[in-house]
Amino acid sequence: MSRALPKYNKRRVVVIGAAAALALSGAVVVNSALAGESSKSSGSTNAKTLASPGTISCPDVASQLPAIPASAQAEVDRNLALLQTQIAEANKRLVDTVGQGGANFVQNAILGPLEGKRVSTIDRIAISIGRQGTKPQGLDALAPCALDAGGVADTGEDAGDDAAAGDEAEATPGAEETAAEGADGGAAETGDDTGADAAGVGTISCPDVASQLPEIPATAQAEVDRNLALLQTQIDEANTRLQNTVGQGGANFVQNAILGPLADKRVSTIDRIAISIGRKGTKPQGLDALATCTLNK
Repeated sequence: MSRALPKYNKRRVVVIGAAAALALSGAVVVNSALAGESSKSSGSTNAKTLASPGTISCPDVASQLPAIPASAQAEVDRNLALLQTQIAEANKRLVDTVGQGGANFVQNAILGPLEGKRVSTIDRIAISIGRQGTKPQGLDALAPCALDAGGVADTGEDAGDDAAAGDEAEATPGAEETAAEGADGGAAETGDDTGADAAGVGTISCPDVASQLPEIPATAQAEVDRNLALLQTQIDEANTRLQNTVGQGGANFVQNAILGPLADKRVSTIDRIAISIGRKGTKPQGLDALATCTLNK
């Protein structure tokens, strides 16, 4: 009996030692897995930090306006709010499209279209003030925005914090911002020979405006002609841009970077035509439906 005890103790020691070794191996495996997961998490965080696209900064418009007539205040406020919405949407798109396109993607697909929208909105502000007072001049200089790649910028319109909010649907302040699709009447306006069609990218076609105008007062003829010529220039420029940006951006690049901004410019120009006719006659209604253009391939 006394001889059996040492053998028993030996077996117990061996079993205990094996269990301890197994537990130690498990701890090593668990710690290695946790370390790997921590490394992945850290790498993901670093990647997100490196991919930070910055924010878009735009000049403040409200502070540059003259005294606003009471009758124009509501329309001015509505368009100032729209400027904020436009910046918020541009910042959201900046975040959503990180890594897309080439070196000029942000300029062509985000900053350029944003400037086009701001030109139209700022012009409406100036026109609304000018109806009952002196129309402010030079506000278009406030339209271009810039990208602060450092990620910290005063957006001017306090919209940077809203960069990730909402979908990409644009707020519509009223009939002036609406452009109905498929407007009937008149032959479509197309750009002059820009070479875009020859490059296989198609051409931009827009509803004809001149054929839809009522009788034009003699005093308004020069201004109407000037803005009709501007409509043609806008189409030519859009067709040139269409050709120069072949292969850039994603599936919606042409709509977001070319057709959308073109529609905004046409809304503003067509509105000026209607206002000039209305000063000495009846202001034509519904011309904004002619603003939307299409790509013909």
